[in-house]
Amino acid sequence: MPLGAWAAPYAAMVIDARTGEVLHSRNADTRLHPASLTKMMTLYVTFEAVRNGELTLDTKVRISKHAASEPPSKLGLRAGQKIALRYLIRAAAVKSANDAATALGEAVAGSEAAFARRMTRTAKALGMTRTTFKNAHGLTESGHLSTARDMTTLGRHLLYDFPQYYNLFSRTSTNAGIKTVNNTNRRLLAAYKGADGIKTGYTRAAGFNLVASAQRGNERVIATVFGGKSSTARNAKVAELLDMGFRRSPSRAPLRKPQRPAYVGNEVGTGAKTVRVTTAVDKSLRPMVRPGDQGTVQLANANTTDEQRAAIQASIDAALAEAKDVAAVTPGTRPAQRPQVAAEAVETAVLASNVSVKEETVQEVVTRLSTSGGQYWGINVGRYSNRYQAEKVLLRTALAEMATLDGSLRKVVQSNKGYEANFLGMSQERADLACRRLKARNVTCSMIGPKS
Repeated sequence: MPLGAWAAPYAAMVIDARTGEVLHSRNADTRLHPASLTKMMTLYVTFEAVRNGELTLDTKVRISKHAASEPPSKLGLRAGQKIALRYLIRAAAVKSANDAATALGEAVAGSEAAFARRMTRTAKALGMTRTTFKNAHGLTESGHLSTARDMTTLGRHLLYDFPQYYNLFSRTSTNAGIKTVNNTNRRLLAAYKGADGIKTGYTRAAGFNLVASAQRGNERVIATVFGGKSSTARNAKVAELLDMGFRRSPSRAPLRKPQRPAYVGNEVGTGAKTVRVTTAVDKSLRPMVRPGDQGTVQLANANTTDEQRAAIQASIDAALAEAKDVAAVTPGTRPAQRPQVAAEAVETAVLASNVSVKEETVQEVVTRLSTSGGQYWGINVGRYSNRYQAEKVLLRTALAEMATLDGSLRKVVQSNKGYEANFLGMSQERADLACRRLKARNVTCSMIGPKS
C-alpha cells in the first residue's frame, strides 16, 4: 500500500484471536487518535453494567441536551426523549452514533466525564496500558488516545467476554428504535469472506481506523489499522492483513480466552440516581455470580424458633441437592448459571415450607437506619409484619445477589413498626452497588449509613 494511502501515522496489529498470539505489528504501541473505535469501550462498559445489574436492556434512558447536541454521525435523538437502552447500544455499535454513545455514558455513570474515567479504569484492567479516554464517542479531544495493540486487545475481549452481544457488529442494518440504521462497516462485511465485525472509526485527526475480525473454519483473526486516507484504502489494508493472519495462524490451535477483568464499577456517588428501571427485568441477562458462591446457606437470626429453623434448613438442603442435579442434566445450563438455579430452587422450597406463620405482610421502605456494628454501611430490603417473613426475604435476597452480599451480616431489627430486614458490615461502595443491582430487579432497597 503506497504511503499516500495514509492520512495520519500508520499503525497496525494482527493476532490469532484464539490464542492472542501476535502475527504482525507495526507502530502498534504508538499513541494515536482512536476516533470511533472508542465506542468499542463505550459498549464494553455498558455490557458490563448490564451484566452486573446496574441497569437493563429495557431501561428507559432520558436524553440530555448534551447528548442530543453531539455532531454527526448521530441517531437524531431529542433532548428529553426517552429510549430503551438496547436501541442506544444498537445505534452506537452499528451506526456509530455519537449522540447514542454519549447517552449510554450518562445512563451508566451519570455524566460523560465520569463515564470516560470509568472507561479508562476498565482499559487498565484489560491491560490496555497506553489508552486514555476523555469522552464516550471518540471525537478528537486532547489526551484521548490509544494504540493499535490496545484496540486489538479490546476487540478480542468484546468477542470473548460478551459473545451474546457480538452479533451486533455483523448486522448490516438494525432497528434503533426511532429508525433503521445501516452499518458503517457493511462494505468490508460484504466483501471479505468470514468477516463479522468489529468497529470503524474516522476523524480528520485520526484518519480512517478499523478493528476487524474474521473467522474461517477453526481459525479466527483480528486485525487493526490506524490512519487510512480513505475507507477504501483502509478496507484494502485490513483485508491484506487478515489474509496474512490466516496464512500465518495454524489451522488448529487451543482456544485460550482472555481473562475477564476485575469489575471496576462507577465512582462512589455516581450513576445510581440517573438510571431508572421502568419495566420488569425478565427480558435481560441475569448478573453473573462469582464462582464458588453456592455454599451452605446459614439462617439469619438466632431468635427464630427451633421448629422454624429446622423446617427451613431441611427445605434448603433438599432444594440445593435437587438444584445441583437439575443443573447437571438440564441441556443448555452453563456452570455459571447453576448458583442461580440453586437460588431459585431454594426460594421455592422456603416459600413452600410447612412452617406455620402469618403471611399477611406489609412491606415498607426504610430510608435510613443506624447500624449496631460501628462505622459500617449496609442496606435495608424492607420492613415486615413478622420476623419469619423478614428472615425469608433476607435469605432469598442473599441467594439471588451473592456477588455483592457475600460476607455481609443478615440481621432482623425489631421496632414498634415491624421487623426490618438488613444487610450490615459493608463498605459504602459495595452497599451502593448492591442496592443498584437489586433495584434493577425491582427489589426494594435503601442504603444504611454508618452510625454517627
